[in-house]
Amino acid sequence: MRLDPTLLDHPDHFVRRHIGPDSQAIQAMLGSLGLSSLEELMAATVPAGIRLQTPLDLPAARTEYQTLAQLKDIASKNQIFRSYLGMGYADCITPPVIQRNILENPGWYTQYTPYQAEISQGRLEALLNFQTMVADLTGLEIANASLLDEATAAAEAMTMSYGLSKQGARAFFVSAQCHPQTIAVVQTRAIPLGLEVIVGDHQIFDFSQPVFGALLQYPATDGTIYDYRAFTAQCQAQGILVTVAADLLSLTLLTPPGEFGADIAVGNTQRFGVPLGYGGPHAAYFATKDAYKRQIPGRIVGVSKDVHGRPALRLALQTREQHIRRDKATSNICTAQVLLAVIASMYAVYHGPTGLKQIAERVQRLTTLLAMGLQKLDVTIAPGPYFDTLQVQVENPAAILALARARGVNLRSGPTLGISLDETTEPSDLRTLWEIFNQGGPVPFTLADLSDPPSLPESCRRTSPYLTHPVFHRYHSEHELLRYLHRLQARDLSLTHGMIPLGSCTMKLNATAEMIPVTWPEFGKIHPFAPVEQTRGYQVLFAQLATWLAEITGFAGVSLQPNAGSQGEYTGLLVIRAYHQARGEQHRQICLIPQSAHGTNPASAVMAGLKVVPVACDPEGNIDLADLKAKAHTHQADLAALMVTYPSTHGVFETAIQDICEVVHAHGGQVYMDGANMNAQVGVCRPGDFGADVCHLNLHKTFCIPHGGGGPGMGPIGVARHLVPFLPQHPVVDLGNPQGIGAVAAAPWGSASILPISWVYIALMGAAGLTEATQVAILNANYIARCLSPHYPVLYQGPGGWVAHECILDLRPLKLSAGIEVDDIAKRLMDYGFHAPTVSWPVAGTMMVEPTESESKAELDRFCEAMIAIRAEVRAIETGAMDRLNNPLKHAPHTAHSLMGDWDRPYTRAQAAYPAPWTHEQKFWPSVGRIDNVYGDRNLVCSCLGMEEYS
Repeated sequence: MRLDPTLLDHPDHFVRRHIGPDSQAIQAMLGSLGLSSLEELMAATVPAGIRLQTPLDLPAARTEYQTLAQLKDIASKNQIFRSYLGMGYADCITPPVIQRNILENPGWYTQYTPYQAEISQGRLEALLNFQTMVADLTGLEIANASLLDEATAAAEAMTMSYGLSKQGARAFFVSAQCHPQTIAVVQTRAIPLGLEVIVGDHQIFDFSQPVFGALLQYPATDGTIYDYRAFTAQCQAQGILVTVAADLLSLTLLTPPGEFGADIAVGNTQRFGVPLGYGGPHAAYFATKDAYKRQIPGRIVGVSKDVHGRPALRLALQTREQHIRRDKATSNICTAQVLLAVIASMYAVYHGPTGLKQIAERVQRLTTLLAMGLQKLDVTIAPGPYFDTLQVQVENPAAILALARARGVNLRSGPTLGISLDETTEPSDLRTLWEIFNQGGPVPFTLADLSDPPSLPESCRRTSPYLTHPVFHRYHSEHELLRYLHRLQARDLSLTHGMIPLGSCTMKLNATAEMIPVTWPEFGKIHPFAPVEQTRGYQVLFAQLATWLAEITGFAGVSLQPNAGSQGEYTGLLVIRAYHQARGEQHRQICLIPQSAHGTNPASAVMAGLKVVPVACDPEGNIDLADLKAKAHTHQADLAALMVTYPSTHGVFETAIQDICEVVHAHGGQVYMDGANMNAQVGVCRPGDFGADVCHLNLHKTFCIPHGGGGPGMGPIGVARHLVPFLPQHPVVDLGNPQGIGAVAAAPWGSASILPISWVYIALMGAAGLTEATQVAILNANYIARCLSPHYPVLYQGPGGWVAHECILDLRPLKLSAGIEVDDIAKRLMDYGFHAPTVSWPVAGTMMVEPTESESKAELDRFCEAMIAIRAEVRAIETGAMDRLNNPLKHAPHTAHSLMGDWDRPYTRAQAAYPAPWTHEQKFWPSVGRIDNVYGDRNLVCSCLGMEEYS
């Protein structure tokens, strides 16, 4: 009898762990829909003309054990050198208490963006700490809750400066002493806006040139600590706004930008405890003057109060969000780097002002000692003072670089050699460096032979206090910090508590096996500008992931550089723009966008230098094909692109998608597909097959990178073959083609260290698993729609009454019948232990529900039961059994504080706080009551309050 080889297959199939419903539950849900199989569901929901006829060509699914072993083998091809490369990146020490309890903790990394503030108070406090830290260290009045990277933040500063300028100038000065990747991203951003970037020496800048703003590096990229006061004074006299890209750690020692005349400060908080990660993710910061608070890009956490008069945090000034401003927006930023900003803020909380200063002083002292030792060896060094970087002149740089690499050391190459020290540098490292510059031989001195290094001169030394708030003084022991972290975590609802059914946001399982490699040193301790030959493991991972994503989407090429979905949109449009220009059709500048599109679409189009023309939608929520044809014909000479989301923004597979693409192509345009809903297509249909030319992919949605409370994200793009030559380049690493657009992110492969998450997900699932995930996501959405349709109308449905992976519940009738707003139901869901679905988007007064494939039938049923119970509470108001103003929905969410003392409401405390059976077993308590948003905007406070405010 021959052995059956299938008996040797590993029984632990990850697919069954990722997909929530088991086979029995799937059949039960199909039965409730009148279907017999997932294939029958696909035939009913997905247009026949676009459905895949063959399986995806991907490697077979593997177990978690097998996948991690293979990835470990790939990671081992990376070489961990001591990188003294600088350029805005420095190795650092992540305190283990922060690594284990934030970076590796699903209670923090599976949170969603804090739009429902009452159940997001923990990370909002951490972000308020971040804003306070940045404002204090930069000496400016207001900071946002992080941006994507330093280069992007500098580009945002340029466009903000241009918007504020009253000079009429269209030129922006950038010091040649800025980091090269920052210069490149600023130049990329300027071109489509018709702005000129002047790169030069600030010391000899001719102020007769009309410029609206200037960008300086502090300390400069070569380590020079310039006194910028004369330059900024002249800029102020001429109405030129000055942005300073500053190293945050150095500002514990150096005069902060706000004190020498800067209007804006930007930078990277990576060295505050966040691993290098071959370029990211890292939280950039953006600080400015209070006068500019309504122009600042990104999100701001503000202090307001709840209905009980207690302090409560929220996202402030939300009218700046791009889904409201659309084509009038000055930025398309709709995300942040929340998880990384939280880490950076807690690094400051843990060390406090004294600890941060000690770290900075140690780095500065070691740098100065290194310089003294090199001078003993008669090596020529640029004059000080120094913070962390030296520029060294040698006769044969190539020989020194070779000696360095032989010792496992990376130095920055160029006309001179650069050495940047960091928190991890030890005295023994100085000896290694001295020996390298001594032609590899031993040096005739020790550290003890050197005199005490001089401190920084008074002219550049900081004298003002910083981080004075008690939060930066209380939690310096691990015991205290651990309790603080868990106290904040307990105030936030995450996927560890239950389903987060947000439409268009895809809050699916972020499996532990997918997350583990992120903190492997083989991925985390690599400098983004390390020589490529040291990063062979990363190159293998990039190549495999890009190949898999190309197969999944049907495209010919992929760029992994965009480090957010919004940046993927922008990059895709720049690629289309470059394609038209290469064909001599620069005049093609019209971008057609459906009126239902996500607000970042028109914002991205304007940033890419395009003019937005809206396209109407029909009563079913689909693109109005007649209006599209009319607009395409009217603008055929100038048509650049159509931006379309598929399935539609309304959660339906539009049957005319192929016709839509053909119309655009027939009039000379390109089709950009927003990949926000790609999780409804994987393995079922491919945008490259049915007519899209470009598509960005939200890896933080479809491909399991967690949302991290509002970031990190990754937004790579796939493109058709004719667009491959125009994918992004990079100024430091050889990347792309000569025709390629400029850099769109600081690092060549974006936030590289989180790409292993998506690699592991695809490897674990395989083609069949990915396809089934899509099918079950569509099944779960239709099951919820069917369960809730007797209680809430489902607003948009495709032929046969089917939806795609999400459904829109129309709550508008409840306002007329009971005075109940959509926000009342969102807040009441908190009492039931749920995060609300997406509220009032894409249609005001509605909820968009997306369950994802990871939620079990039991969890779907629990959510439906909650929504049905809330509808019964509304019905009590409609019948007069409950007062229209004094009822559980209007007072929701109910905090423990609100239940104490006298109770004068016409419903019981139990009905308020324990409205469902499961709340007796596990109760999530909102830590604040409903927040007064108007008060918060009128009385904007976006840094930590003094303790008297909490008394």
